[in-house]
Amino acid sequence: MPSSNERALEKAKTIPADALILDLEDAVAPAAKDQARANAVAAVGSDEYGAKELAVRINGPDTEWHAADLAAVAEAAPDAVLVPKVNSPEAVRSLVKSLEDAGAPESTKLWAMIESPYAVLHAEEIAAASDRLTVLVLGTNDLVKELYVDHVPGRTNLVTSLQLVVLAARATGKVIIDGVYNNVKDTDGYLAEVAQGAAFGFDGKTLIHPGQVEGANTGFAPSPEAVEDAQGLIAAFEAGKGSGVVTYHGKMVENLHVESAQRVLSIAEAIAAL
Repeated sequence: MPSSNERALEKAKTIPADALILDLEDAVAPAAKDQARANAVAAVGSDEYGAKELAVRINGPDTEWHAADLAAVAEAAPDAVLVPKVNSPEAVRSLVKSLEDAGAPESTKLWAMIESPYAVLHAEEIAAASDRLTVLVLGTNDLVKELYVDHVPGRTNLVTSLQLVVLAARATGKVIIDGVYNNVKDTDGYLAEVAQGAAFGFDGKTLIHPGQVEGANTGFAPSPEAVEDAQGLIAAFEAGKGSGVVTYHGKMVENLHVESAQRVLSIAEAIAAL
């Protein structure tokens, strides 16, 4: 959300999202950059956003606002600094050094936007460049532009890119967030894209309107049936230890199935705790 919009920042306190990205970049006009920066710093220091993670998206290193953004945000110490158009592991290391030099505490993590064909093809190297980098955010709008394609239902022209960034995140132990859905009035299309992102293995989705939050919360959360099934599978495994092959609903249960079930329950528990 644009940090230049004080009304939006106030409304964000009541939105049931897991994280808020307070934007200083694309959503803010050049003339409003300084005020947006001040508003974001004030929001981070307010302690009025509950358990939500607060990330501030700063302007990129190739802009006139980057240095001031980074210095102010490092001092404010949000949960994360999100940087657009991160294209290389060298860029990650440079950003990490800049955060350290600016005095950002270790608790302020780096999130990187993957927005170009080059970044997609080097996503694993980017993700592995620093432990301080914890989240990859896929910038589908810029990616579509740079691939010379259009937004189409089902994102068939982006499937390879989607899968590559998920693979990179899983290979390096990072969180991976899907891109935005632009048409806030197309509920069916949006929900279909949420389902696709969840099926591909994304951890969540970036949103541009409060009306999209419920669909994402439902689409990326384990269903009641999935939670019940996970509980039953773990119980069957525990009960059958030492007896040879364990089955649940007619299917063989191994450690890998238990680990998957435990992940489902941990997500459900984390959601319930919010």
